[in-house]
Formats: sequence, structure tokens, C-alpha cells
Amino acid sequence: MRFDENADLDTSRIDDLRGSGGGGGGGLGGRVAVGGGGLGIVGLILFFVVSALGGGGGTGTGGGFALPGGLSGLQQGQTADNTAIAETCRTGADANTTLECEVTADVNSLDGYWSDAFARSGQTYTPPRTNFFEGSVSTRGCGSATSDVGPFYCPGDSEIYIDLSFFKELETRFGAQGGPFARAYVLAHEYGHHIQNLLGTNSRVRAGDSGPTSGSVRLELQADCYAGVWGNHATTTPTASGRPLITDVTQDDVNAALDTAERIGDDYIQSNLGGGRVDKSQFTHGSSAQREKWFTTGFRTGDPARCDTFGTNNLG
Repeated sequence: MRFDENADLDTSRIDDLRGSGGGGGGGLGGRVAVGGGGLGIVGLILFFVVSALGGGGGTGTGGGFALPGGLSGLQQGQTADNTAIAETCRTGADANTTLECEVTADVNSLDGYWSDAFARSGQTYTPPRTNFFEGSVSTRGCGSATSDVGPFYCPGDSEIYIDLSFFKELETRFGAQGGPFARAYVLAHEYGHHIQNLLGTNSRVRAGDSGPTSGSVRLELQADCYAGVWGNHATTTPTASGRPLITDVTQDDVNAALDTAERIGDDYIQSNLGGGRVDKSQFTHGSSAQREKWFTTGFRTGDPARCDTFGTNNLG
């Protein structure tokens, strides 16, 4: 995946919280709290993995989970300093060379697609804000979290939170191929949760719901499908600059995204990070095969209406 080097980037929807008093809390032994129903691409899976490894039982916190252990470094009153990113991320050329700018370009493209999609259906799209943090973060609507929870969307404040080092974790801990389109899939999945929040789909899921056909799994698979839908339109969706930011998405890019989907499936993580035993009753995100299926459904059709995971008995 490449970005149009001459297209302009818009950093106005990014809040850079790095260096603002977060930090700390590294390692699975740290406390992870995402209250208010935070939705992460791997976070709740890791909760169950740590529990299986003897980390102790979690305590519900407003729809999220808390793991025993102290959390050092979380501080209230984090403030964004967007000066550096605004100066660094100006064009698609910057997105082709710098991770922060790449994610900014993805944000621009995702906002462009979903704004058009909502307008076509007679609805108004309100874009989320995307927050970069390091180590730990205090959210406005979902409590506090460390990087261990992975990227997540907070319905309480309609914002996305991501420690960019997660992408390296995908390659080192999870063994994913990585690459720009695989990283874009991660962000597009969180955008999928924002779409669900705007449409009220979140209300169909009970807090703490788990199991292979649970509402939680259906919600996550739909977010995967929405990510695929965006991917289908990524090279044709104009942004505020009037031109598509993304110039090409190759089959290798799609394969890398599917590889990531496989490695963040409940069964894969339980098998490879959780001691080898797969417990379907604890599924919260869907199996690897399901995640691949629903991303592919979205990517092949380009139609959000085909992402009705709540209306089918065949989740894959």
C-alpha cells in the first residue's frame, strides 16, 4: 500500500499524548482497566490469556476488565501536544516514510470513506478523534489503560486510543507479517467500532458477554467486516484534498491484513500465548477463521450492509 506523495494530510483529528505524563505499566503483569465498555482489537483476549496463565480473576469495571497488579505511571490531566506531528506529517510522502504520518493518512482516508457512506444513506457522520499514547493513558470516557490492552475504541468519549508500538508487538509477539495495510486494518477495525457506536449497535451486546456466537464476537466480527469495506474503497475515496490518499492496495497487502486477522483470533492467541488450550466459552473477538472471513466479506463486497453479523447464524 502506498500513499499519493503529493496529497495533503490533515492532522486535526489526531491528539498526540506521548510525553504528556503517560508511560509505564508495561508487561502483562500490569493493571489493565478499560471501563465504560472500551472495545479493543486484542485487549479482552489478553485478559483471558493472563487469567489462564495464573494472573488471577478479573474484576468488572464499567464493562471492561481489571487485572491484579499495580499500575505505575498513570497520571490524570494528560494533554495533547500536536505541534510536532503537524509539522512532520504534511503530505503523502511523509506517510510513506513515517509511522505517525502513515496512521494520520489512514485516519484521513477512513473519515473520507465513512463520511461519504453516511451521506449516501442520509445520515450525518461525526468523526472520532485518534489519540497516540505511550505506555498508558487516561481516557475521558473509559478510565485508564496500559498498552497491553492494545488499540481500543472508547464509546464513552467516541475516541480511539493507540500506542504505536503495538504494531511492532504484532510482528514480534504475535508473529504477524506487518506492513502498512495490515496496520491500516487495525485502525479500520477500531473505526468499525465507532460506526457501531454511531448506529447504536453497541446496545445489542451485554457487558461481559462471551462465547463463539456471543454478541461480543458478533460486534468484533462486524468491525472486521467494516474494516474490509473501507479497504475495498481505499484507493477511490477522496479526502479533504480532493484526491484519494491511497494509490494502490495489492494482493500482498490483503494477504498481510488476513495474516494479522489470523493472529489476533481468540483461538490463535489462546493456543500460542495462553498455554495451548482453546476455550471457546471465553471467545470475545472470534476465531482466526471467522475474523478472516468477515474481513474478506467486507473487502470483496465493499458494502456495509453485508456486514450484518447479528442477523446470521453462520458466523463462519
